[in-house]
Amino acid sequence: MAILLADVGGTNARMALACEGVLAPRTITRFRGDDYASFDAVVMAYLAQQGSPQIDAACIAVAGPVWGDEARLTNRDWSFSAARLGALSGAPRVRLINDLMALGYATPALDGAAAGFLRVPAQGALSNGQRLVVNAGTGFNVCAVKVSPEGGIACLAAEEGHTRLPVSVARPLAEALGQGAASGIGSVEELFAGRGLARLHALRSRMPQGRPEEVVAAAARHDGEAEETLRLYARLLGLLCRELALRFMPMDGMFLAGSVARSCTERFEIFERAFLSDPLMAAIPQAVPIGVIRDDMAALHGCLAAIR
Repeated sequence: MAILLADVGGTNARMALACEGVLAPRTITRFRGDDYASFDAVVMAYLAQQGSPQIDAACIAVAGPVWGDEARLTNRDWSFSAARLGALSGAPRVRLINDLMALGYATPALDGAAAGFLRVPAQGALSNGQRLVVNAGTGFNVCAVKVSPEGGIACLAAEEGHTRLPVSVARPLAEALGQGAASGIGSVEELFAGRGLARLHALRSRMPQGRPEEVVAAAARHDGEAEETLRLYARLLGLLCRELALRFMPMDGMFLAGSVARSCTERFEIFERAFLSDPLMAAIPQAVPIGVIRDDMAALHGCLAAIR
């Protein structure tokens, strides 16, 4: 039994096959989006490369909104249709999921270095089967996960990035930037996605806005202004994640994902101090393990779990 798996972003599409229920590492292939007019063309190229195997099922993770059996990339003009992909691949069963949901499906299998736990509660685990992926990269969103005692996985769709900043984050942001500058940042995504980090740095340093990776690279070169921005970002994200801990109670782990969130791992003491700073219902964040997803193949493993 061969299962077609894909993790499709705006820049690259990772394709793989799972055989006998196990991801086959040798089949993992990366395709540059700029080289193909559509995802359908990627699928045809990949299946030809693999010798046109019989496909029994397919699961595609898409970096964009999924509406039933249709999806579209956020940062590239590619559309997806379960019916069309089934016809192309021969798969009688096709599932489209959001890429963040794919990470949610992957979390029960994460352990050791792949889980990257940065914080383990001193009192030990208080498992309730609930996990949370917090993704800050090109965009911002979360995926809540519930694992049943029998091993079933349920992932909940959300649009956390488009919620308003909580007071616990908005107040220190205004203190750092001034009320006038901070008032222009209204939603969670506007502050915590990649462009939010770049904007935060521009407002803090009074410099032209660049790209988020430039801020991270400048800090690595010991640029003081960039380092101060990243320290402020880590503090604010810690405060936001405290709110998320109360909202979702992920006693089996909160997992940071995405390039911008991962920048906080180098300033984890700042993040953790903010995460634990409020005495209100303090026992909940104190009991939440915090990890970071570093495995680039995690979404493919999540696709396999989702289709199974």
